Amino acid sequence: MKTLKQTVIAAAFLTAGLLSAQDKAMNNMIKVGATAGLAVPADNVSAAVGVDVAYQNLITPGFGLGIASGYTHYFGKDNEGYSNNDVGVVPVAALFRIYPKQTGFYFGADLGYGFLVGDKNVASNSAAERPDGGFYLKPELGYHNQNWNFFVQYQKVFTGSGSDLPSQDYNVGSIGAGFSYNIPLGN
Repeated sequence: MKTLKQTVIAAAFLTAGLLSAQDKAMNNMIKVGATAGLAVPADNVSAAVGVDVAYQNLITPGFGLGIASGYTHYFGKDNEGYSNNDVGVVPVAALFRIYPKQTGFYFGADLGYGFLVGDKNVASNSAAERPDGGFYLKPELGYHNQNWNFFVQYQKVFTGSGSDLPSQDYNVGSIGAGFSYNIPLGN
């Protein structure tokens, strides 16, 4: 059964690539963009803004692989008597994108490790230390043309429960929207 699933998934990727009409002259690109979102759940942070940079290679006209990084700043908030500090996320991730058509909707994700940067403590009035990072996940669904991508995303760094404070979980995640500009590097 597992082999059948893998075969069906591989065939779907291949079919999407063969049926797509992506411009072959734009196989390699740098994507530079910005994002904004609201924290979910919002125990210790309230909102997020960020910048993204990624390299993508179109393996087939409808399927891209690459690497992604950037910086997202999460704004701390007061909760349950704690003055939570701001925290930043610097991801180092692999990306994949599926483009069914030359222009239109696409989907994909970034998967990797998210480094947490900023104040050493979770809150200014607590000795609980913030973790160094964790598994990073950023699925996105969007609309694209040759130059631009507009998308909605969910971003999360899974840190475990080592930095939880009494009555609140330590969370670094958001749901939001963003855009990126594609800088072609040629074939």
